[in-house]
Amino acid sequence: MTDMKFSSRYLASIRAGAIEAKWNAANTRILRYMVDFWQKDLGLHKQVSAPEIYLLKIKVQELMNRWDKMADDHFHKSRLAASKEACDALTVEAVSKLDSLRKILVKTLTVDDRVDWETLKDKSPYQGNSNFSEPAPKLASTAKPIYIEPVIGFWAGLFGKRAAKLAEARQFHEGKVLEWEKSEGNSLSKYGHALTEWNNRKIKFKLEYEATKAGFLAQQDVQNSKIDELAHGVKTGDVRSVIEHANLVLDASDYEGLFEKSYEIDYQADPKLLLVEYELPSPNTMPTLKSVRFTASTGDVKETCISEKEQKSNFDLACYQIALRTLHELFEADEAGNLDAILFNGFSTAINPANGKNTRSCIMSLLARKAEFLEIDLSRVDPKSCFKSLKGVSASSLAALAPIAPVMEMNKQDKRFIDAREVIAGIDTATNLASMDWSDFEHLIRELFEKEFAARGGDVKITQASSDGGVDAVAFDPDPITGGKIVIQAKRYTRTVGVSAVRDLFGTVQHEGASRGILISTADYGPDAHQFAAGKPISLFSGSHLLHLLEKHGYNAKIDLHAARKELNLR
Repeated sequence: MTDMKFSSRYLASIRAGAIEAKWNAANTRILRYMVDFWQKDLGLHKQVSAPEIYLLKIKVQELMNRWDKMADDHFHKSRLAASKEACDALTVEAVSKLDSLRKILVKTLTVDDRVDWETLKDKSPYQGNSNFSEPAPKLASTAKPIYIEPVIGFWAGLFGKRAAKLAEARQFHEGKVLEWEKSEGNSLSKYGHALTEWNNRKIKFKLEYEATKAGFLAQQDVQNSKIDELAHGVKTGDVRSVIEHANLVLDASDYEGLFEKSYEIDYQADPKLLLVEYELPSPNTMPTLKSVRFTASTGDVKETCISEKEQKSNFDLACYQIALRTLHELFEADEAGNLDAILFNGFSTAINPANGKNTRSCIMSLLARKAEFLEIDLSRVDPKSCFKSLKGVSASSLAALAPIAPVMEMNKQDKRFIDAREVIAGIDTATNLASMDWSDFEHLIRELFEKEFAARGGDVKITQASSDGGVDAVAFDPDPITGGKIVIQAKRYTRTVGVSAVRDLFGTVQHEGASRGILISTADYGPDAHQFAAGKPISLFSGSHLLHLLEKHGYNAKIDLHAARKELNLR
């Protein structure tokens, strides 16, 4: 993001590499880059996120284009004088906005909502300057001296001095020629040296240009290949790709500045169910202006707004259209057949008049089957009736913001996680970690790494105990460079850890989409385990490492493998 240019209209809090981590229904951890974006003149704010930097750039550019148009319209209105023409223009605009509210659904029916992957690719030519502008050096040369015949006077000739005069002139001329030849040699030498250096600089410039161009084109190819990978992922039903495809579809949906879109999307691959949690506009942000009238005699400007009843009716109509429009766009764009159904939960945030605080409520919910939905002629339906016929749930008046129980809720938590309990405070120098209870050992590891990651805002969750008594925690490190999702497996072993445990961890890291894995054992690792881990995103913590980490955080314990084997009746 650091190479993007923003005008003074914008304020961007860019976290290039900042990662937001969320679980989807398929228990896949999704990492997303984020940027907080403000339009200072209009007071607009939006948090833009994407799983890849190149997609984040595309989304930010689209947002800037849309906000630029809104800002231009805003400044155009502010420059209009308080005159009849200006008021008439404002009236036309007000009527147009109210009309747009009634056409939210109809407008999308003429739009092809399928994603054109090629348009997302960067095909711009390299803009670097290929012309070496430094002028070539010039040879500083002078004309060769010309011999000038001396003028011999009458008396010099009479007394026999002619020959001497001629000899003197020739000698003088020859001296000048020698000086000229020496000077020309020096000039030619300097010119040759300067020309060589100039040619070297020209060659270096050309090589640097070609290298920079090649780097630009290579980076362009990398970014474009990610578009191809995303398109392939959508075709094969990859969960992350399906979610990002849905984001692209809804991001491209143009509501002509009526409100700012915001939503969360999840996907369940097995039932082919897309879950959309949509932030509906607030009733108090909907267009209400009906006309603007200019009184020439007084110079006053009078604004007329629609009635409160009309405002509520418009809000309801807009929300029902947004729900149907969202379903239509996502189903139409689903060329790969990844969606059999879509859950749409619509939320609205508004000021609660009872306490003056913002209240967010789910006010509409609908689970729509693709086969049934595609049979509907959306150009002829009444949005509310259509919503209800699809068994959508909502209060009689959406404007009342009455909360309803969703048909289904988006699960944002990994069901494998269990409640943590404190263990670490109870250990002391007499505690033999190698003979601890399996469950206590898992919670000890979670607590220890929670303290390790706490300084940078990390989080550690423990999962349900596995059959081998091992794993078993997942850490989320927000560090933009070294962080991400980290799988932690704990092995309370009394014998040397072999390569199979390391191999299992590496498979788990790949399956979970984690950035790295950490294997912790009370024992040491065999050479084959170290050899397998070399060059892979895996860290091996032996018993001594574990004790050192405990000491770092102010705790002392011991690891006595012989005593543990005896206590656990192991040979």
